[in-house]
Amino acid sequence: MYYNWTKDTNTEELKIVCNLIKNGELVIFPTETVYGIGANALDSNAVNKIFIAKGRPSDNPLIVHIANKSDIDKIAKDITKMEKKLINSFMPGPFTIILKRKECVPNNVSAGLDTVAVRMPDNIIAKAIITYSGVPIAAPSANISGRPSGTSVDDIRKELEGKVSAIVDGGKSNIGLESTVVKVVDEVPVILRPGKVTPEQIEKTVGKVVIDSNVFAKPKKDTKVESPGMKYRHYAPNTKCKLFYAKDEKDLIFEINKQIRIYNNVVVLGFKEHKDKINVKENNYIEVSSKDNIEEYAKNIYTDLRKADNLNANVILIEGVEKKSFGIAIMNRLLRTCEYDYKEL
Repeated sequence: MYYNWTKDTNTEELKIVCNLIKNGELVIFPTETVYGIGANALDSNAVNKIFIAKGRPSDNPLIVHIANKSDIDKIAKDITKMEKKLINSFMPGPFTIILKRKECVPNNVSAGLDTVAVRMPDNIIAKAIITYSGVPIAAPSANISGRPSGTSVDDIRKELEGKVSAIVDGGKSNIGLESTVVKVVDEVPVILRPGKVTPEQIEKTVGKVVIDSNVFAKPKKDTKVESPGMKYRHYAPNTKCKLFYAKDEKDLIFEINKQIRIYNNVVVLGFKEHKDKINVKENNYIEVSSKDNIEEYAKNIYTDLRKADNLNANVILIEGVEKKSFGIAIMNRLLRTCEYDYKEL
């Protein structure tokens, strides 16, 4: 079933969707970050359907979505002062925190770990579905595992229709990248996956913050992870991708044009200002954003990766951004998109 709530949430359809969740079925729904594919987080059989639908490895934990802060105590325990401060500062919003889980949370939600990742979306549709379902909802990004996440129903409907019981269309995601994931270690917040909530924002709120070494490092396959997006190939189209960044745009443009001469049939994902300087045919240049609009870049990147993939090129060349603030999150995703085929000039 497909429901269009881009203008208004339909009350009767909401009841249907929530009953599906209660009865162990899968529903795709919007959040402010990306679309999620959700199931009752307290029903291990329902959760298992997520892994099957996505083709997701079972050792990759899921994020549990709640509607109210009071719901945290139902699924997590031994919450520290620092954890409470982070919860009060950044929830609801694009922020996930790793907490000690209660036994009511099934093992497959947390990949057998004693922790649970918890998030409270700041999206009216997501909040309504969680609230009226009456259960926390486990929901990874709505996409086939490894593919770019879905930031609109148009991006993901074809690959997931038939694998879920309902798809709720809430329009384009406002942010376009998954949430920031934080674990508190010795009362210090550690960013496991960067997102819209930046290190600077966390530091300003609670003091010291640490960025996990795996944010930019190639993941080790034999390591257990506590956050999605840390281990496996992620956010990637079928076409090979290469990532480039330079502070001097002349160096960047020179390198991109050099790569175009090396490869035949190239697609470039780049800035609007560079389009006339890159030597590819017009249809093979996809404008992600202007070079000074990092929020637009994040909002467009997954959809544009899918557009580029549909052009059946030999390679996709991507202009990256500086690794600071929200740019840390963008480059974290793109490094995994390109399987670490990255050159900084």
